[in-house]
Amino acid sequence: MAEVVIIGGGASGMAAAIAAAESGEHHVTLIERQARVGRKLLSTGNGRCNLTNLELKIENFHGENPAFAQYALSLWSPERVLEFFAELGLMTVTEYGGRVYPLSNQATSVLDVLRFGLEKPNISLLAGTGVESVRKKGKSFHISWEGGSMECDKLIVACGGCAGSKLGGVMDGYNILKSLGHSRTSLYPSLTQIRTKPEIPRSMKGVKVQAGVKAAKGKKLLAEGSGDLLFADNGVSGTVVFELSRTVAKAGEGCALDIDFFENMEKAAVKKYLFARKTARPMAPAREIFSGALHSRVGLALCKYVGINPESPCAELSPAIIDALASAAKALRLEVTGVSGFESAQVTAGGMATAEFNPKTMESKIVPSLYACGEVLDIDGDCGGYNLQWAWASGLLAGGSV
Repeated sequence: MAEVVIIGGGASGMAAAIAAAESGEHHVTLIERQARVGRKLLSTGNGRCNLTNLELKIENFHGENPAFAQYALSLWSPERVLEFFAELGLMTVTEYGGRVYPLSNQATSVLDVLRFGLEKPNISLLAGTGVESVRKKGKSFHISWEGGSMECDKLIVACGGCAGSKLGGVMDGYNILKSLGHSRTSLYPSLTQIRTKPEIPRSMKGVKVQAGVKAAKGKKLLAEGSGDLLFADNGVSGTVVFELSRTVAKAGEGCALDIDFFENMEKAAVKKYLFARKTARPMAPAREIFSGALHSRVGLALCKYVGINPESPCAELSPAIIDALASAAKALRLEVTGVSGFESAQVTAGGMATAEFNPKTMESKIVPSLYACGEVLDIDGDCGGYNLQWAWASGLLAGGSV
């Protein structure tokens, strides 16, 4: 019976182990650095685990060659992945935007059924074991860790990325694959908070809005999106920010965010609204001119942004000031100072060069019988279940291929 070793007990590693053991022709050993498998999985989707997205498109994925993911994502489509989980006993529910969650609303349900799937006589689990080196010996791989070692016929590297270091994100997979002759792209934090100069966001700390956001560098528009935005002490977070964070991280210094609080209204319509509020309540303080449309602290911040006294009566707001307020409400500019690091990022952008792997098997083109899957490769997805879908699809493809 051939020996298969999978390094990494995260989403892609567990999926790979279950698939590799399916035929019964192999013995599978799953090695995990953490004390338990799937720890990082428990934090996804705010603890609910957004495990896939039924509206998946290849445009939701990024890397030097996103098309590399096409075969795995087609073979293991979201629908087929959900069949895989249904066979393990998981019940799911689909919410807005095609996002799929466990019916229990608990990420533990997803991890539980995966653990059940690993309970097979031809699967062994080595938790709390950090692999230190891998060497190719003839047609076999020699794997070493503190106090032990083993050899295997086929090896799958599923260590994940370095994002979420507090939850187990490490450089292990990159280092192992580099030691075996593979190359890596640059790494960037993705799906993380964008940091800005603090004065404006701090005044709205804790306020959550639905807004359009554009990321720009100089006069060049880098990316744009729409969704939940949350103001924090030193920047912004939320779904729309997470989706832009990859682009901002790669762009480096000199970026800015323009926030549109009225994304479904033209500036002229916003001005008309403000003039109507001024006429209706001429003696109300200027900070209340947005009342009925925006959070009170957003209105106050916009007044300060254009340089007017928030306590001055609306009657004193000139047409030029009304125009400035409408402009600010349509494009409140925050100067970017960076993004939060890998310790708080949900995903790593970048990874091992996909040109060195076969997209139809996940096998290395450099080292026979070596495979890789999941976040360790240079493929990452948008917020909304896409990264886990890649983990499942690539893991099941790699495991099935051995």
